[in-house]
Amino acid sequence: MSNTKVLPLLEPEVSEAVVPCCPPLTERPLTAEEAEKTARMFKALGDPVRLRLLSLVASHEGGEACVCDISDVGVSQPTVSHHLKKLKEAGLLTSERRGTWVYYRVEPSVVAAMGQMLGSLG
Repeated sequence: MSNTKVLPLLEPEVSEAVVPCCPPLTERPLTAEEAEKTARMFKALGDPVRLRLLSLVASHEGGEACVCDISDVGVSQPTVSHHLKKLKEAGLLTSERRGTWVYYRVEPSVVAAMGQMLGSLG
């Protein structure tokens, strides 16, 4: 007789569907809503600490990083949490709580859309 118990798999909670920010600039003029959303994303990347945090998460093994692994960016832990929250609010990061730790991932579709948007200018 085994003491093994099979647990059901749970689907991760998705609070908001992630939608790419915008069409390429040469495709058509942005709507006011697209311009607002896109400006929030680029504004979030305008801070050196946030840009560094995004880079740390993106380059971390497996494409995700625990907040405990990305805290050494020259600011206090509460400040790191604040910047991660801003990146998440801008749609650049997603997160998942596992026990007491939060794991962050770069949202590839959003970052790809931002790159396509700018790449269309060249």
